[in-house]
Amino acid sequence: MNVTDIWNLFPGLYSFSLMEPGHAIIRILLIFIGIFLVYMGYKDKLDPLLMLPIGFTMACVNAGILIMGEGQLTTLFVDPMVSDPIKLLDALQMNFLQPFYNFTFANGMIACVVFMGIGVITDLDFFMARPFLSLFLAFAAELGTLLTLPLAVAMGFSLKEAASIAIVGGADGPMVLFTSLMLAKHLFVPIAVMAYVYLGVCYAVYPYLIKLLIPRRLRAIPMDPMEIREVSSSEKFFFSIAAGVILCLVFPVAAPLFACFFFGVAVKEANIPRFREFLDMLLSGSTLFLGFTLGALLSVTVVMDPRVFLILILGMVALLLSGIGGLVAGLIAYKVSGGKINPLIGIAAVSCVPTTAKVAQHCAMEVDETIMILPQAMGPCVAGVITTAILCGIYVTLVPLF
Repeated sequence: MNVTDIWNLFPGLYSFSLMEPGHAIIRILLIFIGIFLVYMGYKDKLDPLLMLPIGFTMACVNAGILIMGEGQLTTLFVDPMVSDPIKLLDALQMNFLQPFYNFTFANGMIACVVFMGIGVITDLDFFMARPFLSLFLAFAAELGTLLTLPLAVAMGFSLKEAASIAIVGGADGPMVLFTSLMLAKHLFVPIAVMAYVYLGVCYAVYPYLIKLLIPRRLRAIPMDPMEIREVSSSEKFFFSIAAGVILCLVFPVAAPLFACFFFGVAVKEANIPRFREFLDMLLSGSTLFLGFTLGALLSVTVVMDPRVFLILILGMVALLLSGIGGLVAGLIAYKVSGGKINPLIGIAAVSCVPTTAKVAQHCAMEVDETIMILPQAMGPCVAGVITTAILCGIYVTLVPLF
């Protein structure tokens, strides 16, 4: 048995010899980054619901590259770029995640399903009790969504591409999926992957931003939830119906997202146990396969796209600007209220439900373990979902006109 025969026994290792040295190094780096994300999720330093499936599959897909056909390097996970009908049929039979990708990712269905599940676990109490405060913080926390658009255009992206990248500033995964599918389908894969990886990174980055902008004494301001009026289930139910219909009327291009989110809220407030249990399980299952598929899309062939690096930079800028906008608005709310509002709730307006609200609570407890601001933080967090959806509707409606 010669050396070639031995190599053929290990096609994954042999595939390294067929790659350019730079690509091979990036591939090894991606494997270790995937393992690192798994570890960070396991230690709860990053969101485990996303980091565990994304990191594990990211490591596996880059390890599992093999040679097929005429020396072509590929994997048996998913091929996001295949569009030819004959090749697509082969891919559906060969790649085990291809059916899930084509029938849920490529048409935006996964975004709608996730949004419906998010609606079921969303509490509107504090949003409806303090709607003006919540919406003020939420619109301020769209700073990254607004400013990244001209920045991306200045860096050479088209207006549609720039809008798809800028919506990352809303920190709402389903919105990013939907907007990129509608406006820049050719960049859907890197934008979607970058968005969800960065949403997990919010856990790690935003606390440092908070410490930089919010003095320690202000982080310790207590907020009594009993000071806010009680909102009845009937109010929340009828609000969800009215808001869903009105937003679908005003922004019909984003109607599936509005309908799914507010239907989920309506199911929660109508207290239909069967539907709530089903949607809760559906959210868990769709989140699992969402992360698993996103990890599989993080192969070396996707990452080596020369535009991916720019998208990564712009995505981080969008989230940082949105965080700054939310915190500055939180400081304004603190000042206007005479010191009664903890400015940390401003970061919750970056609408990664409920991640950013939990970040606000965690940073408050670092100063005083007895503080509870999570209920108040959920108000702007929910408002952020609504404002991001509105901007998504505006971008998808107006950008194609230019």
